[in-house]
Amino acid sequence: MHTLLLILGLTGTFVFALSGAIAGVKRRLDLFGVLVLSFAAGNAGGVIRDLLIGATPPAAIRDWRYLGVSVLAGVVTFWWSPLVDRIWSPVLVFDGAGLALFTVSGAQKALLYGLNPLMAALLGMLTGIGGGMMRDLLLAEVPTVLRTDLYAVAALAGAAVVVAGAGLHLPSAAVMIAGALVCFSLRLGAIHYRWHLPIARSSLPAAGTTDGSRERKEDASRRP
Repeated sequence: MHTLLLILGLTGTFVFALSGAIAGVKRRLDLFGVLVLSFAAGNAGGVIRDLLIGATPPAAIRDWRYLGVSVLAGVVTFWWSPLVDRIWSPVLVFDGAGLALFTVSGAQKALLYGLNPLMAALLGMLTGIGGGMMRDLLLAEVPTVLRTDLYAVAALAGAAVVVAGAGLHLPSAAVMIAGALVCFSLRLGAIHYRWHLPIARSSLPAAGTTDGSRERKEDASRRP
């Protein structure tokens, strides 16, 4: 189990770091800025998880491999961004993969540390969304989890699969794979089919506007 969690953690760190690095390249940051963003996106969720369950110092700080894969993702993206950018919506794809991997590893690690099933599922969700939130905050954007199609809900569904499988005493590896597939499929399905939770309605103008034009444009864009 330790080896499985390590593999999932490093893989999740790499793909989340790719999403952070791609976002940094699109914002035309310098090499240092891209590396900072890749490390923050790749490790924030795991650091939050480890601090909350008392696994200190966090793995991202204790184990040099987390820094190594983050830097590797940042360097590859910085120098070969046209190649990485050929992948369909690369930020969204890598973000979804990182979300799935961190969610299931976070839920499983929470269970190993004795958390009850409900809190383990919530911590798995928090682990999954932490990297994306940190990436968006560093870029001065509203975090994806607060404004986009199913994101935290997809993470919670994946974590719930892990928790339910543990309660039924099913093989951990199979349950974690199933949870990751559920989370990733829901996330990509939400992107493709525009699934989303109900959107807050208000007659007040959006921030930075003097009328309701922005809301009308957003409403129009959601219509089939």
